[in-house]
Amino acid sequence: MKKLIITLALCALVAGAAAAQVSRGGTLWVAAKTVSLKSSTGFFAKTQGTLSYGDQVTVLQVSGKWVEVRSASNKSGWTASSNLSAKRIAAGSTNNASASEVALAGKGFNQEIENAYKAGGKLNYTDVDKTEALIVSEDDLYKFLVDGHLSMGDQ
Repeated sequence: MKKLIITLALCALVAGAAAAQVSRGGTLWVAAKTVSLKSSTGFFAKTQGTLSYGDQVTVLQVSGKWVEVRSASNKSGWTASSNLSAKRIAAGSTNNASASEVALAGKGFNQEIENAYKAGGKLNYTDVDKTEALIVSEDDLYKFLVDGHLSMGDQ
């Protein structure tokens, strides 16, 4: 029980520290392979442009889990704060790694962790790769949610 309480306390501390780093005028880096910049706060808002892993951005404003940013190339729009990192990300050459592997490494997933997962059981990376390769357009996703009378979540 003590371990659970300590773990929860540490998670809250880390989340608080991460949230504190996302403030107006701050500098962040894109921590996802590709990030859509939206016209407003909402997953289904119009996409105005995209940013790539490692792009540097300046925070213009924050609204809940959404952050309005401007890139060095003067692209601006809203994205989820989870797409950004306060740690500088070097997006340089990835000679032996795919862009996905580089993105995972930026989030702390490394060879040591992968080996621990592999040693722990039977993992089927082929199915994971197939799933990651699936592409669903925002229009198709929206239609699926509407047709299924499902919640749209945060707009």
